[in-house]
Amino acid sequence: MRTGTNKGSSAGKSMGMMFLFLITGAIVGGILGELAAGSSLLSGVAPYLIKPFPVFDLPPVAINLYVIKLVIGFALYPNLMSVLGIIAAILLFRRF
Repeated sequence: MRTGTNKGSSAGKSMGMMFLFLITGAIVGGILGELAAGSSLLSGVAPYLIKPFPVFDLPPVAINLYVIKLVIGFALYPNLMSVLGIIAAILLFRRF
Protein backbone atom coordinates (compact mmCIF):
# COMPACT_ATOMS: atom_id res chain seq x y z
CA MET A 1 0.00 0.00 0.00
CA ARG A 2 1.36 3.42 -0.95
CA THR A 3 1.34 6.06 1.72
CA GLY A 4 3.00 8.91 -0.16
CA THR A 5 1.70 10.82 -3.10
CA ASN A 6 3.65 11.87 -6.13
CA LYS A 7 2.39 15.32 -7.08
CA GLY A 8 4.41 15.44 -10.29
CA SER A 9 2.72 12.45 -11.89
CA SER A 10 -0.79 13.40 -10.77
CA ALA A 11 -0.33 16.93 -12.12
CA GLY A 12 0.86 15.47 -15.43
CA LYS A 13 -2.14 13.19 -15.63
CA SER A 14 -4.43 16.07 -14.76
CA MET A 15 -3.01 18.32 -17.49
CA GLY A 16 -3.09 15.49 -20.02
CA MET A 17 -6.69 14.70 -19.16
CA MET A 18 -7.60 18.41 -19.36
CA PHE A 19 -6.03 18.63 -22.82
CA LEU A 20 -7.98 15.54 -23.91
CA PHE A 21 -11.22 17.06 -22.60
CA LEU A 22 -10.55 20.34 -24.45
CA ILE A 23 -9.81 18.64 -27.77
CA THR A 24 -12.83 16.36 -27.41
CA GLY A 25 -15.07 19.30 -26.52
CA ALA A 26 -13.89 21.27 -29.55
CA ILE A 27 -14.44 18.32 -31.90
CA VAL A 28 -17.87 17.44 -30.50
CA GLY A 29 -18.91 21.10 -30.58
CA GLY A 30 -17.80 21.40 -34.21
CA ILE A 31 -19.71 18.25 -35.16
CA LEU A 32 -22.84 19.49 -33.38
CA GLY A 33 -22.48 22.80 -35.20
CA GLU A 34 -22.35 21.05 -38.55
CA LEU A 35 -25.41 19.00 -37.61
CA ALA A 36 -27.21 22.20 -36.57
CA ALA A 37 -26.43 23.71 -39.97
CA GLY A 38 -28.47 20.98 -41.63
CA SER A 39 -31.40 21.43 -39.24
CA SER A 40 -34.40 23.41 -40.42
CA LEU A 41 -35.21 24.50 -36.84
CA LEU A 42 -31.91 26.36 -36.46
CA SER A 43 -31.67 27.68 -40.00
CA GLY A 44 -31.75 31.29 -38.79
CA VAL A 45 -28.86 31.05 -36.32
CA ALA A 46 -26.89 28.19 -37.89
CA PRO A 47 -24.66 30.44 -40.03
CA TYR A 48 -23.52 32.25 -36.88
CA LEU A 49 -22.86 28.97 -35.06
CA ILE A 50 -20.65 27.46 -37.77
CA LYS A 51 -18.87 30.55 -39.10
CA PRO A 52 -15.12 29.92 -38.63
CA PHE A 53 -13.01 32.57 -36.92
CA PRO A 54 -9.35 32.61 -37.95
CA VAL A 55 -7.24 32.62 -34.81
CA PHE A 56 -3.92 31.29 -36.03
CA ASP A 57 -2.72 30.45 -39.52
CA LEU A 58 0.80 29.25 -40.21
CA PRO A 59 1.06 28.54 -43.95
CA PRO A 60 2.56 25.21 -44.99
CA VAL A 61 6.33 25.12 -45.33
CA ALA A 62 7.91 22.42 -47.49
CA ILE A 63 11.28 20.97 -46.52
CA ASN A 64 12.83 18.82 -49.22
CA LEU A 65 15.46 16.42 -47.86
CA TYR A 66 15.79 14.62 -51.23
CA VAL A 67 14.67 11.36 -49.64
CA ILE A 68 11.74 12.71 -47.68
CA LYS A 69 9.70 15.81 -48.31
CA LEU A 70 8.13 17.27 -45.18
CA VAL A 71 5.26 19.75 -45.31
CA ILE A 72 4.50 21.44 -42.01
CA GLY A 73 1.71 23.91 -41.32
CA PHE A 74 -0.91 24.72 -38.72
CA ALA A 75 -4.23 26.56 -38.80
CA LEU A 76 -6.79 27.14 -36.06
CA TYR A 77 -10.27 28.18 -37.19
CA PRO A 78 -12.75 27.47 -34.38
CA ASN A 79 -16.44 28.20 -34.73
CA LEU A 80 -18.85 29.28 -32.00
CA MET A 81 -20.05 25.72 -31.38
CA SER A 82 -16.45 24.55 -30.91
CA VAL A 83 -15.91 27.30 -28.33
CA LEU A 84 -19.12 26.28 -26.55
CA GLY A 85 -17.90 22.66 -26.62
CA ILE A 86 -14.60 23.73 -25.04
CA ILE A 87 -16.46 25.63 -22.31
CA ALA A 88 -18.65 22.58 -21.64
CA ALA A 89 -15.54 20.40 -21.50
CA ILE A 90 -13.92 22.70 -18.93
CA LEU A 91 -17.06 22.63 -16.79
CA LEU A 92 -17.25 18.84 -17.01
CA PHE A 93 -13.57 18.46 -16.20
CA ARG A 94 -13.84 20.66 -13.12
CA ARG A 95 -16.99 18.85 -11.97
CA PHE A 96 -15.63 15.31 -12.34
